[in-house]
Amino acid sequence: MKQTASVLKPKVKDEEFDIGLTRAYRQQMAAALSDILADTYKLVIKSHIYHWNVVGPLFKPLHELTEEHYNTLFQATDVIAERIRALGHLAPAKLTEAAAFAPSGGSVNHASAADMVADLIADHEAAVRRMRDAGTKADENDDLVTTDMLTDRLNFHEKALWMLRAIVAA
Repeated sequence: MKQTASVLKPKVKDEEFDIGLTRAYRQQMAAALSDILADTYKLVIKSHIYHWNVVGPLFKPLHELTEEHYNTLFQATDVIAERIRALGHLAPAKLTEAAAFAPSGGSVNHASAADMVADLIADHEAAVRRMRDAGTKADENDDLVTTDMLTDRLNFHEKALWMLRAIVAA
């Protein structure tokens, strides 16, 4: 019985495996992906808050777009966290780490739809820059899975930026 219990006990961190990526790289990428995960959660929360609170002539298109975005972003959090795990590290799991996911209270108090869109654009652009840096590092280290995942995420964010800009175009 003791042997069975020890076999079933999950390992928190297993850096002793060889998937063709160095331990140092996997640690650096897990940290970068944790930051990307935090950025993604912030966008989930902001998109959801703006979805609820948008008013005015842009209500319908922005309400629908933010709903599409927060659903897609939420699904992406699982993909990103699972990649962190595949690299041999824990996805952020402590309450203090989760606090980085939430936007500050004042950062979502925008009265107009245009202000909300401008705020979302700034956050998507920041996410794109961080993902592009991580994607370049992944590519340089022959981490094809992370490169592919980040390319997919970049595609979403760049399309989101295009759509957000189109909604408020004069």
